[in-house]
Amino acid sequence: MRKTILAVAAASAIATVGITGLNAQAGPEAEGMDASTVASGTYSTDPNHSLVGWRLDHLGFNDYFGIFGDVTGTLVLDTDNIANSSVDVMIPLNNPTVASAGLRDHLLRPGGEGTNPDFFGPEPEAAHFVSTAVHQTGEDTAHIMGDLTFNGVTKPVTIEAELSGMGTNMMSQKPTVGFHGTTTINRSEWDFGWGIPFGIGDEVELDITVAFELQE
Repeated sequence: MRKTILAVAAASAIATVGITGLNAQAGPEAEGMDASTVASGTYSTDPNHSLVGWRLDHLGFNDYFGIFGDVTGTLVLDTDNIANSSVDVMIPLNNPTVASAGLRDHLLRPGGEGTNPDFFGPEPEAAHFVSTAVHQTGEDTAHIMGDLTFNGVTKPVTIEAELSGMGTNMMSQKPTVGFHGTTTINRSEWDFGWGIPFGIGDEVELDITVAFELQE
């Protein structure tokens, strides 16, 4: 769970930008997106509208889940050759949104004397995802490969990304592209395995939604 979730998630949405369906019209367009009018350049996340959701099994009875926001990052988009595009994303872990105050307290609780926290702890470093390759898989889909650094460990991850919208943001008046991304990671691979022996899930599902704005 921990930083992994976020970083991956953010990355997935960001990388999706490289897909072939972007265009800067008067507003978001759900269908028939045309990448031919999308400009190459540097895009930055809209941190107020970029989220990473996470979900994992709770003792085999049900799932628990939460959201991380304030995702920041940069997408360098090459519309002539999507494979040359890249993304670099940071996902803060110190302000998780969950339904239960008790769960939030547990996520941020420090470890006991000489022990690591069960989850993030009180001052977790942001998760960091840096893409290593972008492979277009369809008209508006792509696989984004990259390195996720979390809990002091760096591992490769692959995000399945999909273009969800594009156009001119009516509030900021900036060309904007939106993406959905999904991936599943095993948190134990990042040395983050508290609770697994007694039924807290190892697999963490990440659901990402990210908006990117073209920077001038």
